[in-house]
Amino acid sequence: MPYVNVRITKDGVTREQKQQIVAEITATLVRVLNKKPEQTHIVIDEIDTDNWGFAGMLTTEYRARAK
Repeated sequence: MPYVNVRITKDGVTREQKQQIVAEITATLVRVLNKKPEQTHIVIDEIDTDNWGFAGMLTTEYRARAK
């Protein structure tokens, strides 16, 4: 039973975009690894930008500087 965890920042990703992510990851696992789609689990975690950091700063701060 494949389990895939996708973590993205919470940036207004639509339900349709999430649906596409789930469909395409599932299709890849079916095509490449012959996994059964009904046994494939995809979890999308949306992380607030104040809870995601890189380059020594929070994503919120990084994006504010980039503007």
